[in-house]
Amino acid sequence: MDISIVILNYKSKGFTLNCIKSIKEADFGVLKYEIIVVDNNSGDSIGEIIKWQYPEIIFIQNKKNIGHGAGNNVGIKRAQGKYISITNADTILFKDTFRKLYDYMEVNKNVGMVGPKQLNPDKSIQYSCFRSYKLFTPLYRRTPIGKFKFAQKDIDRFLMKDYSHKTEKEVSWLLGSFMFCREKALGEVGLFDERYFLYLEDTDLCRRFWNKKWKVVYYPEAEIIHNHARESAKEKWYKFFRSKTARYHIISWIKYLKKWGLK
Repeated sequence: MDISIVILNYKSKGFTLNCIKSIKEADFGVLKYEIIVVDNNSGDSIGEIIKWQYPEIIFIQNKKNIGHGAGNNVGIKRAQGKYISITNADTILFKDTFRKLYDYMEVNKNVGMVGPKQLNPDKSIQYSCFRSYKLFTPLYRRTPIGKFKFAQKDIDRFLMKDYSHKTEKEVSWLLGSFMFCREKALGEVGLFDERYFLYLEDTDLCRRFWNKKWKVVYYPEAEIIHNHARESAKEKWYKFFRSKTARYHIISWIKYLKKWGLK
């Protein structure tokens, strides 16, 4: 098996089916691939629909919502591919996305993870590769403090706004909505840290890739569309701590700091 595509579904049935459709319409050439869909107890009948429309897809039903990283780990453990694509349900793949990523990894043997250029639905560029967080970066991004020049400077640094996003580049970490990983590297690094229920699991995984001397690369020759909701940023700043997703983000940030510090 050349590529295993893992999709985690949580109450995102429409997105998941659109994602699968785009994969099925892609040009894999002679490459062999499998699709693994893991459902985090959505209760949206996604399993029945997949079994009826796509009986060849491996479907795994979790009995409860175990979180983003843990849910993806269930699919990764089942995967048989040389490369494993961690693919958000809310992404749409172009016909050549997987072939370009596969070909890139075949040539660049020291790269453990590669990410494509991610586009918004209107085809504008979406920031999906980043520099490391500083202590107050999450606060700047979620509150009016981010409007001050000192905070905006840090946000611009974090989002890599000084980079054109038009050329291949080694980066600190990639957005977890799409990570194309070498199975061998994942075997050395380990899977997502399941202590993070939601958020920072992608940052943590990329950091562990670098620690094991596997490069993490942004590769804009390959592209996808990502309908990025940024759930934790939807609430008004003064309602921030009443938002469940925002609380998850804060909790994950505290766990990340305990594990890694600010180095």
